[in-house]
Amino acid sequence: MMRKGNTVRFWARGGIALILILGWSASVVAQDFLSPEALVADPTGKTLYVAAKTGKQILYVDMASGKVTKSVPVPGALTGLAINGAGDRLYVTDGLPQGKVVIVDLKTDAVAGEIAVGHTPGAPVLSPDGKTLYVANRFNNNVSVLDVENKKEVTRIGVPREPVAMALSPDGKTLVVANQLSDMAGDQDVVASKVTLIDTAANKAGKDLQLPNGSTGLRGVCVSPDGKFAYVTHILARYQLPTTQLERGWICTNALSIVDLAKQELLNTVLLDDVDLGAANPWGVAISGDGKFLCVAHAGTHEVSVIDVAGVHARLAKAAAGEKVSDASSSAADVPNDLAFLVGLRRRLKMDGNGPRGLVMVGSKACVAEYFSDTVGVVDIAPEARSECKAVELGPKKELTAIRRGERNFNDADFCFQKWLSCASCHPDSRTDSLNWDLLNDGMGNPKSAKSMLYSHVTPPVMIKGVRPDAETAVRAGMKFTLFSVRPDDESKDMDDYLKSLEPVPSPYLVNGKLSEAAERGKAVYEKAACNRCHTGDYLTDKRKYNIGTGIGMENGTEFDTPTLKEVWRTAPYLYDGRARTIKEVLTKYNKDDQHGLTSKLSEQELNDLAEYVLSL
Repeated sequence: MMRKGNTVRFWARGGIALILILGWSASVVAQDFLSPEALVADPTGKTLYVAAKTGKQILYVDMASGKVTKSVPVPGALTGLAINGAGDRLYVTDGLPQGKVVIVDLKTDAVAGEIAVGHTPGAPVLSPDGKTLYVANRFNNNVSVLDVENKKEVTRIGVPREPVAMALSPDGKTLVVANQLSDMAGDQDVVASKVTLIDTAANKAGKDLQLPNGSTGLRGVCVSPDGKFAYVTHILARYQLPTTQLERGWICTNALSIVDLAKQELLNTVLLDDVDLGAANPWGVAISGDGKFLCVAHAGTHEVSVIDVAGVHARLAKAAAGEKVSDASSSAADVPNDLAFLVGLRRRLKMDGNGPRGLVMVGSKACVAEYFSDTVGVVDIAPEARSECKAVELGPKKELTAIRRGERNFNDADFCFQKWLSCASCHPDSRTDSLNWDLLNDGMGNPKSAKSMLYSHVTPPVMIKGVRPDAETAVRAGMKFTLFSVRPDDESKDMDDYLKSLEPVPSPYLVNGKLSEAAERGKAVYEKAACNRCHTGDYLTDKRKYNIGTGIGMENGTEFDTPTLKEVWRTAPYLYDGRARTIKEVLTKYNKDDQHGLTSKLSEQELNDLAEYVLSL
């Protein structure tokens, strides 16, 4: 049951003391950091509420003075906020494996109740009447529908893979869900994430709209005030090209996809980069109340883009009509490859903080949660304004630990030539983007799935073919040959420390933190099928290479590194080229002559039980 190494999320990012929750241990560092990730404004626009993800508190920011006036402690990993129309109730998602929504009474500034939801909840969205709350359960691949008055879950709605952002149409009829990763096999001609449109009246998923080839890392979504369009931020990877050159977006670009909600179809995708300057890792997105300006936070380049909405739609309409709108675009099909499409329609505003993520509009001001600097960036985007950026300090400045610096470096596109990408662009949350990349470290024309960084430093050799002796070497090679940058070695050492601090997230296949009955049976099958011969020890790998008969084409007869099976539930698609969508396909369809475990004589139940066990690790 060997598979390529591939994905998982580190919860206690960078700065939180050792905790034990549901048998899951977080990373140990010397200091606590706030790590603001989400924010929401009260209906009057006077107060901004900020969720400090690792600081475990809600911070109140007075918009007039630009100061923190109060904080309310809320246990957990705070991932999202929603506020009711009356401005007296705040709904906070606690993004732990046994997730919940915490209700904060803003009249008393006290916790007023909780509602249990799924694994790693986030992106809470409240219905216009304030009676229903929608929550994205990232690792259950579904959306919880909650009755907030009775504090209970009504139902769950399945979506493709890792929902991380949601927005509701003004009439409350359509919920737009951004799924971070592709749920497709990795060896197809087209691999891309999807946007799901949910019919809230029926509480059923409608269309799954596939974004352009290479779309991954979806992070933000908003809906226009008139309800006509949804805007989704994501990476548009050029993964089908060898990584020989970075300039002009040959490896990675950054994009905004526009969904026509009336037609329930993708209108088009525009690039947020400039011809010679990337706009890495677009995250939060929000539209002004008058619908004139769209703002996008760029977590990798520490900027906010301000986009002329009417101008974009007019230019898209012309391109769709076959008119030449730039040197590169004379049709709708040209637009997703046009780095000059937004020229004259977009302003790039440099923020003072580091790592802007969540974004909200308060009048003409764009407010962003700046994760790594523990600040909120505020900038007036009105055309007549001077666009001076202000960073609101959310707490006392703290000296960065090596782990915190390393995590910041991993996410920072300033390390990259022309700022097209950061390490996190292909390894979101230090895991995988589910795409195949031709990194040239083992030749050209033989792309491999992006691997998870989890346990990379303790399971050498690294890379799928074991071509690097250790992760330290691989980190420095990545800086040089993927980011096309030469940096001080201390920065790579910090990234080593950060990556060593990563801890596995409990599987959603566990039941109350323990193996299910099927998984318990599968544990015995694991030995019967001889999976434990290679996937053994604390990290479920013997750190050796084998020819298991899965290599094809240029890789025929190739020996592959034995990856860890820890968090294999997050690492689909499987095998070195992602051809297997499921673990069961690894055990059956792609296990020729039992070279990859003795599975051919197992019964259907044994196969299912074995898959359940592996997915529970």
